[in-house]
Order: sequence, then C-alpha cells, then structure tokens
Amino acid sequence: MRHFGHIAPEVRQRLFHQEPCEFTADSPARLLATALGATLYSPATRPRLAEAVVKQVARGVVSMVLCLEDSIDDSEVADAEENLVRELGLLAERPDAATGLPLLFVRVRTPEQIPDLVQRLGPAARLLSGFVMPKFTEERGMPFLEALADAEAASGHRLFGMPVLESPELLYRETRVETLEGISRAVDKYRDRVLALRLGVTDFCSSYGLRRAPDMTAYDVQVVASVIADVVNMLGRADGTGFTVTGPVWEYFRVQERMFKPQLRRSPFLDGQAEELREKLIEHAMDGLLREITLDQANGLLGKTCIHPSHVLPVHALSVVSHEEFSDAQDILRPERCGGGVLRSAYTNKMNEVKPHRAWAERTLLRAEVFGVANEDIGFVELLTAGIPD
Repeated sequence: MRHFGHIAPEVRQRLFHQEPCEFTADSPARLLATALGATLYSPATRPRLAEAVVKQVARGVVSMVLCLEDSIDDSEVADAEENLVRELGLLAERPDAATGLPLLFVRVRTPEQIPDLVQRLGPAARLLSGFVMPKFTEERGMPFLEALADAEAASGHRLFGMPVLESPELLYRETRVETLEGISRAVDKYRDRVLALRLGVTDFCSSYGLRRAPDMTAYDVQVVASVIADVVNMLGRADGTGFTVTGPVWEYFRVQERMFKPQLRRSPFLDGQAEELREKLIEHAMDGLLREITLDQANGLLGKTCIHPSHVLPVHALSVVSHEEFSDAQDILRPERCGGGVLRSAYTNKMNEVKPHRAWAERTLLRAEVFGVANEDIGFVELLTAGIPD
C-alpha cells in the first residue's frame, strides 16, 4: 500500500518531490498510525462487502472500518456478523490479499465479539489490523483491551485497538478530567496495542441535541471544541506519552441551500485551471470539509473518520507535506542544529526556532514519509485533481 498509489507513476513523479512510501499491515505502529489517513466506515451489513472493499482501494482508500455498532440496527447484529465473516473469507481467497487490501478494522459493540469473531474468521483473521472500541472509558474500555490481547495471543496475529472517545462522561465538564485520566491509564497499560484514538463528535453533539451545519466545523461548536482541546492536551502530547488522535467525521455529501459564502478562495483553482472542481466541491459541501481538515491539523489531529468515499481524497491531499514545510523541517533537524538557535527559513518568510519547533519538524518528516512531499509548484488543487478517478 501507499498513499496516491492509485494514480499513475508518471503522475506521481510530476506531483511529488518525495513520493509517499510503501507500507504494509506489518509496518511499525508509529508509521501505521500516521498512515491511517481518511478511515472509511462501512456498515458490515453491506451486500457484496468484499467487492466494496476492493473497489475503494482503486479510489485511494488505505484504511477501512467495517461497522457492527451505530451504523446498523440492533436487530441486525447477528446477520451483520455472518456477512462480515463470509465476506472477509472471500477477501482472504484473493491472490492479492496480503498486499492489495487496505488496513481493515472491525467496530464491535461488546468485548466478547472480539475473540468470537477472530475464532469464526479462522485464517481470514490475518486480514484484520484490529478493532474499533466504542464509547471508551477506563471502566468500559479495559475489557475491550483485555479481549484484544487474548484474541491476539490465541490467533498469533498482531491486532491493534482504536478506542473511540465519545462518552458523555468525557463531554461533561464535571467528569471530564477524571474520565481523561482513566482513559490515559487504560491506553498507557496497553500502549503497544493502541494504534490511535478516535473522536466521536456526533455523539458529543447528541448529548446536547446539537448538529453542526455544513457551514460550520466542529471547532465552531464550542462545547465540542473544548473537548477536542482537552483530549489533545492530555492524550496527544509530543513528549512520548501521547497518541495519534484522529479528526471527527464530516457528515455532509451535498448542500441544498447555504446561508454563508463558500469558504474556498477562487485564485488557487484559477491558477490550477480547475474552476469546475471548485464548483463541484462547493456543491457537495467540501469547502466546509477542507476547512475542518485544516483546523484538525492545526489542533494536533491527524487523519479523519469518513463515511463517504468522496471525503477520502481531500483528507489525503491536505495531508501531503508542502515543499516549504519539508524544507523547514529538514533545516530544524540538521545535526549541526542540535544545540538550538534561530534561523531564517530557506523560503525567507519565517523564523525557525530549533528547539521549540523540533517536535513539529519530527512529526512533519514522519508525515512526509507516509504522504509524500509536494513539488515546489504543486498545491492541494493539483493533488485533488490528479487523484480523482477517471
């Protein structure tokens, strides 16, 4: 797998100063956590689920969650499990099963489902990278992590957990710090098995009867923004104690009517001769998505939960490291700079202060390894345009 691997090699050469690296489900956890990108959710009840997974690979998807929780009705769980086991069995029979599939996770409802599904899958369990654990707190989450460890030991196959932080205890101010401290204890105990922490912003909004409009981002809903800030503050630190925290889901595919002006400047699309693309993005509420992705990154989040295939490419295009960012990061991390100091950037437009910017530079180079570095004259418009399937 590699990001932008679905586009032609000659196109990648034109777009990238440094192309995205190749990786597999067996790659180091730190690399995989960064590489998750846009994680596409699909209900496990979906007919021809195996075909759908293969189809998404051709659209640039590198991680998927097959959902047995909120995306299906309570009465459908048993049928969804059967469908999941059957369809993953079909995927395991494919000759490219080891290298041609995205990272696959299953979102379960209960801890007991984890060892049960691994046992029922048999050899096909090797296709799974892990399980998504809903409504995670210390009390509810520990049984999930214990079940994951038991299933891994029984199968002999590495499995990761991705807790979803979405419980009311985390949202409410009077219980938030205590809940975060408990989550921190739980995930730290199983640090090697926790790939990333996911934010359930839809559940946060539900607790107050809210739903953000397509003109709004999660950061415009202050009660939600405060939770995101506290999660990153306590669980996303760059001092070695933190985890990758992924961005919230974007719910919209198309906008019938909008109150505010579109949030995409016209000039980048005119320069890239892509005015038609701009109109299409605005029509499908992608201008709000692009703004939220940018705010995710500014607030310490990486990757995003996605429930529509059209959201995948914008997440990946905006995850590519610009040539300017790459230049700054390399300058900051040069061996001769280890003593600190301040230097003018190679682009002569900012100050790079070696010690304060070091953690940013290290994260940027890891992102550059996974998503690549754009050529000097390449922006997100060109990356979007090149990645759209014919």
